[in-house]
Amino acid sequence: MKELIDKLHIEQKLEPLEFKNLLQMEENQRYDFEEKDKISTYLFEKARTVRQEYYGNKVFTRGLIELTNYCKNDCYYCGIRRSNSNALRYRLEKEDILSCCETGYFLGFRTFVLQGGEDRYYTDRIMTDIIYTIKSKYPDCAVTLSLGEKEYETYKAYFDAGADRYLLRHETSNSEHYRKLHPEEMSLSHRKKCLEKLKEIGFQVGCGIMVGSPFQTIDHLVEDLVYMKELSPHMVGIGPFIPHHDTPFAKENSGTMEQTLFLLGLIRLMLPKVLLPATTALGTINPKGREMGILAGANVVMPNLSPLRVRKNYGLYDNKICTGDEAAECRQCMDLRMKSIGYEIVSERGDFIK
Repeated sequence: MKELIDKLHIEQKLEPLEFKNLLQMEENQRYDFEEKDKISTYLFEKARTVRQEYYGNKVFTRGLIELTNYCKNDCYYCGIRRSNSNALRYRLEKEDILSCCETGYFLGFRTFVLQGGEDRYYTDRIMTDIIYTIKSKYPDCAVTLSLGEKEYETYKAYFDAGADRYLLRHETSNSEHYRKLHPEEMSLSHRKKCLEKLKEIGFQVGCGIMVGSPFQTIDHLVEDLVYMKELSPHMVGIGPFIPHHDTPFAKENSGTMEQTLFLLGLIRLMLPKVLLPATTALGTINPKGREMGILAGANVVMPNLSPLRVRKNYGLYDNKICTGDEAAECRQCMDLRMKSIGYEIVSERGDFIK
């Protein structure tokens, strides 16, 4: 196994069967816990070496602003799916969003992430006005969008208004698995085409998956790694699947921290310069999850800047952390967490290194 990790480190790619052999290690009874731990530790050491080469001990922050929990989609895993009649819906107005940015800028954030469900209320005119205003007020900041699937003209309008990055998790690279997670009107081919359009326009593009999502197999994860390598994204957002009580997957098991960390390490070696978050979901399944994500090769954290009054309503999954903390508390807490493991949060845009 160490030989495969060394090969990935040097060549930045593996054959599908080689990826599969690495990922199957956790399930393989030939390896006892101590052996598995040694292999994971070896992987994380290599991943940290690579991350250190390009980014040093810097950890970039992204100020997350969850602008709406309305969504036209009905994804089976998501707590803000349109069929969830128990969700308390909200939308942030432009003034709310700008207030979040003002707070975030004062706290040292130089990237703002506007994330939300696919809400038709935010027309191209409304969104481009918001983006343009943020970039005008904070020209030294990056704007990242995570607003789902749009048409080319809409993505282009966002980019022309000043948006820098776009995160669109593909969720799975296997069409049959995708069908089990989404309603009939959605398709994997369309989502992949959206990612291609975003790259064509000039965005720094991010894809990603839920680790341990229902019906996911090792073969699916191998397909995901192969797809990520082919796409060559600037960002990859992965986190463990966590069920939401008002979805069809309410009783499914969560993804594991161990598998998520292992995948973070593999992705860092496969895509050495990638911007790789230690996600809130990782911190939700384990109190030290985000620290462990950084130690596995991640280099981004995303504290929440959303107004306190709406945080609990942006419930993609159950028991989400940091829904009751003020933005300053989130930032200070994250500073201390990163310092405790020898890393430093910096007030930089944290762009992808070309």
